[in-house]
Amino acid sequence: MPPQTLRIIDANCNRISEGLRFLEDIARFLLNNTSLSQQLRTMRHILVRTMSEFGTALLSERDSESDIGINIESVSELQDLTSLITANAKRVEEALRVMEEIAKLPEISPTLNSNDFKQARFNLYTIERDLLSKILRRDKLTRLNGLYVILDTQILGMKGEVDTASKAIRGGAKVIQLRDKHRDKGELLTIANQLKDLCYKSNVLFIINDYLDIALASDADGLHIGQTDLPLSVVRRELPIDKIIGCSTTTPDQALKAEAEGVDYIAVGSMFISPSKEDATVVGIERLIQVKQVTSIPLVAIGGINKDNIAEVIAAGADSAAVISAILAQENIEQATRQLVTQIEQKT
Repeated sequence: MPPQTLRIIDANCNRISEGLRFLEDIARFLLNNTSLSQQLRTMRHILVRTMSEFGTALLSERDSESDIGINIESVSELQDLTSLITANAKRVEEALRVMEEIAKLPEISPTLNSNDFKQARFNLYTIERDLLSKILRRDKLTRLNGLYVILDTQILGMKGEVDTASKAIRGGAKVIQLRDKHRDKGELLTIANQLKDLCYKSNVLFIINDYLDIALASDADGLHIGQTDLPLSVVRRELPIDKIIGCSTTTPDQALKAEAEGVDYIAVGSMFISPSKEDATVVGIERLIQVKQVTSIPLVAIGGINKDNIAEVIAAGADSAAVISAILAQENIEQATRQLVTQIEQKT
């Protein structure tokens, strides 16, 4: 076998192993994602084992000192994590394509199967998308804490959504959700666009309740769905990969199912009797604790939360507390928000 061919195989083997190791460490240590980490580890082990068929022949032909590639400087400097992930994934994908073609040579095909590298390359395309998707949503999830204000238009009455949101944000709200099950979609989109602009300028997350089309059209940060809304798989497929998805749950089983299907945060409730949703099933603080024990993603407590009990839900493990009447029904929106935020901060 020509030594030049062995050097090509050796170089690409190293690119594959090094790139996969970087991606695996991102999945393992940064995202704490067992599934992606295991997929990358398995791929790396299989490919390394495949290359072991050459024994010491690859090492024997390695000549790093005289490799002209060592003096070729990179034309760009990568400065953010998403760029590094993309660069390493592309590095591995390109190396896999080289090996796919090299494996077709008559002197190589008895040892290597070209289709194995092709399949690995296509698998990595999917893994790269999943990895980048989670990284891009990670920043939004770090901001999912504190007070989560739901603008329910039925509770708002004559108060304007944008004015109310502005006052809540000044009071310290970290997340604004727009919920409206009755208004015309065209009118609702106008309000959603205004709220998106306000939240963007204030570095506050903006979430749409239920309506995938409004979330897409307004470029909201995410969508919140219930147990009877669109399936999570459909929502995830349609939303851009950097958008977060929340899901309402009442049991640990529902929470586990939602987490397994890729939801970004879970709402648990109703914590208490809710003046804004009288037919809500009250599950209590104990249910929040149970869900906290079986899931690893952010939790939002919801339902009947007010100034008298908000400290209790935060102490029980909620990352965020969602409120409606405790803010919207108050005469002084900003003051009521600040009071709740202060109680949260005292417990965190």
